[in-house]
Amino acid sequence: MRVTYLAGTLGEGEVAPDPLTQFRRWFDDAAASPAVVEPNAMVVSTVDGHGTPSSRTVLCKGVDVAGFRFFTNLTSRKGRELAGNPAVALLFGWHDMERQVGVRGLAEPLGREEVREYFVSRPYASRVGAWASRQSEVLDGREPLEAREAALRARFPDTGSADDVPLPEFWGGFLVRPVEVEFWQGRASRLHDRLVFVRPDGASGPGRLDAADDWRLVRRSP
Repeated sequence: MRVTYLAGTLGEGEVAPDPLTQFRRWFDDAAASPAVVEPNAMVVSTVDGHGTPSSRTVLCKGVDVAGFRFFTNLTSRKGRELAGNPAVALLFGWHDMERQVGVRGLAEPLGREEVREYFVSRPYASRVGAWASRQSEVLDGREPLEAREAALRARFPDTGSADDVPLPEFWGGFLVRPVEVEFWQGRASRLHDRLVFVRPDGASGPGRLDAADDWRLVRRSP
């Protein structure tokens, strides 16, 4: 079960001077590719209080100079773990393009106004679903979930208004501020290209994604 990676290369002379520009280049390529179904899908990895990791796929809902944004139920496993330990890793896997982008950083809660702005932009069914799912709790079959959804549709009927389903207190989002961004391009013989934006020696904390001076580019062995 092996594939020889021949789709492209990534040399130091090809990469952008800052991680935001490089990410947008690759994201635009992924979004334009018919082989990539959800280019903004990313794996979010967190750790609990015992150091046990867990991973799940979510949708990235924004990238800018500050970092990467996603939204979730704050009482979910990832929400609880990020509240206890903000260290987080993200992974965009564009496998059909033989590319991936890995991010290490620190997560911080988004403000309620930003959360509300995104929540009201979601389809009606997704807003009801946010209320219906007690994310990560154990369910005794699917029926209780569907019954809660039906009850909530009756409680919050679809009026066509953005305010017909209120924002739950337990629903929010996170901004991941990067301390490292790695661009991986598959190559033949498993000698892949790994170019990584890291913080300069002596720098502490995350950096601005669009500021070349906030980063040092290194190549890592595959």
